[in-house]
Amino acid sequence: MNRFNKKSDQQDMTLMQGKYTTKSGYAVHEKLRSRRGWQLLVAAIGSCVILSACGNSESSSQAEQPSAEQTADAAPAGADTNQEETTAAKEGAMITPDNFIDTLMHGSKEDIYNQMSPELKDTLTLEQFKASADSFLEGVNSWDPVVEVNLNNLSEHSWRDETGTKGIQAYFTEEHQIAGLLIQPLERHEETDKKLTKTEFQFPVKGEWFVFWGGNDVMSNYHYAHETQRYALDIVRTQENSSYQGEATANENYYAFGEPLYAAADGKVVEIKNDIPDNTPGVMNAEEPAGNFVVIDHGSGEYSITAHIKEGSVAVKKGDKVKQGDLIGELGNSGNSSEAHLHFQVSDGPDLFTSRSLQIRWADPSQVLTRGNVFQGLPE
Repeated sequence: MNRFNKKSDQQDMTLMQGKYTTKSGYAVHEKLRSRRGWQLLVAAIGSCVILSACGNSESSSQAEQPSAEQTADAAPAGADTNQEETTAAKEGAMITPDNFIDTLMHGSKEDIYNQMSPELKDTLTLEQFKASADSFLEGVNSWDPVVEVNLNNLSEHSWRDETGTKGIQAYFTEEHQIAGLLIQPLERHEETDKKLTKTEFQFPVKGEWFVFWGGNDVMSNYHYAHETQRYALDIVRTQENSSYQGEATANENYYAFGEPLYAAADGKVVEIKNDIPDNTPGVMNAEEPAGNFVVIDHGSGEYSITAHIKEGSVAVKKGDKVKQGDLIGELGNSGNSSEAHLHFQVSDGPDLFTSRSLQIRWADPSQVLTRGNVFQGLPE
């Protein structure tokens, strides 16, 4: 989602683009790619589930709308048959999050395909789906659940295989359609995962918030694939499993829009931007990926980056010294962002496009800031 690097690490991929409109009225680009033996399986999820923001400058032809990438493993290996699990996947049965994995592993892939949305079926044939899935599943014995999220009328369920090298994400609508399916390789960066910032940070918001993207794998945090944003967070406010009420194309209807933002630690403001217009939700600004932002130098080579700030709301100027908890602006929907949300990260330099993202040491380590979790910010 958030790509602050100017030079993409995906330049060796071949991309084809398609476009369709979801029930929410947002148009979605699908991206088909192949790399190092991995081949695309399925693409097609609406912006209400794939929050999009901070695309890199090379993605401007695609960045007007949210996007999803899906890949499948083509590496050969052995297969497994678990007879006990096959009972959950009968021919013609309704595919649900509870029996999806069993059906994919041991049941009828045609049943899964038949339950896909028309947009998904437009991306590939039944034969392509079967071939890609069979190749990806070779050698996999079991799957462990990773994420379960219900938001904006979609239910997301994610699983990781026993080796930790393959992941599956499936998205279900309230009408039981499979609206999105993402199958991908997983990679860990354990050395930097365990290395925390020297600075201790408070959450830059008040009240209760929902982690849309966060965690140390690409299923929980799509930023994780990119060194410049690996430990970034995207957070929204929700009520009754929705990030907005009323018309989805009005910024004011998003619970996060206009919320005050605060300095996460003491420091000196080294860069700001304050004149980027807020987007109409679903239409993104790839020319200014971070939108309006504040960069604060906290010492020890650590810089916080607060992005997608509301136009004209930045309350500090370059050179200001700030204390933890000082107001720095209001949350907005500026930049390469599909809806009002906060992008927050700490990097080893002030340049958004070249600095490396750092794992954050939080003042309250008891809260788990991974996808789907709710956390408490500063006292309101």
